[in-house]
Parts: sequence; C-alpha cells; structure tokens
Amino acid sequence: MPTVDIAALHQLAGMGTTLAGLDLGTKTIGVAVSDLSWSFAQPRTVIRRTKFTADATELAAFLASAGVGGIVIGLPLNMDGSEGPRVQSTRAFVRNYARLDERPIAFWDERLSTVAATRAMISMDVSRAKRAERIDAAAAAFILQGALDRLAAIHDAGDARESDG
Repeated sequence: MPTVDIAALHQLAGMGTTLAGLDLGTKTIGVAVSDLSWSFAQPRTVIRRTKFTADATELAAFLASAGVGGIVIGLPLNMDGSEGPRVQSTRAFVRNYARLDERPIAFWDERLSTVAATRAMISMDVSRAKRAERIDAAAAAFILQGALDRLAAIHDAGDARESDG
C-alpha cells in the first residue's frame, strides 16, 4: 500500500487494531504501539538493523503480534523543514517495506522527537545506560503520540461538524 495522509489511518487501519510508531535510525528501529482506543503510545522494542530483509521480517512479525493495523513513521526533516539524506533514506525504507506489508503507512514530522524523549527520560531520572538502550523506542512513542493526538483532533472536529449540521 502506498503511503497515506495521517487522516486516512482512521478508515484504512481498521477497528480493533493498534497503530505502531517507528523511529527509523541507521543502527536501530525504535517501535512504539498504541492502545486499542488510539489514545496512548507506549515504547515497545528496539530492532537492531542488519540487512533490509532481516529488518523487515522482524518488524513485520512484531507488528503482527501486536495487532497493528497502521504505521506512523517519523520523517526526519531538517530544522528548517527541508529534506536531507535521512529523509531520503526513510522514504526508501518505506517504499521497500510497503511492497512487503499491506498496512497503511503515514509519515509524521519527527523533528526534536529524540530530544523530547531524552528530556522526559532525564526528568524521570533514568540512568544514562538505560536511556541509551531505550531512547529509540521512547522517540517512537513520542512520534506516535503526536500522530494519535492529531487523529483525535481530526475525529473531534468531525464530531463537532456532525452535531452542528
């Protein structure tokens, strides 16, 4: 399935499924999963990257076991909003992965997600060593939570329009 606009996930992911958030790095893929009501994102796992086929297989197996119906992947835009090499790499991964997986995939601006996740972990007094092993999944949760909040706002706006009409 090609990538979709974030608003389309409501229709395409299906009822009774979760959403996954991915923080795609050069060495790891951080994964977070929502609850069934699409309200809260929870950091779940970090996949150590090796080769694309192995990464994709491990990711697909995890997503299937978590009942994921749609994927939100962080798009690492530059601070000025331009696209650099990391965005190109992310788009290439998604193009290749989408050939193997029917789940809808939406991009979400991930600027400062790792910074925010790091600050949150520091405020919770998580040790440096534990932060290092958990940061990618925490960043994925931050990305996913942003998308979940946007989906809720879209849904609430739709409800308000229906009650006005």
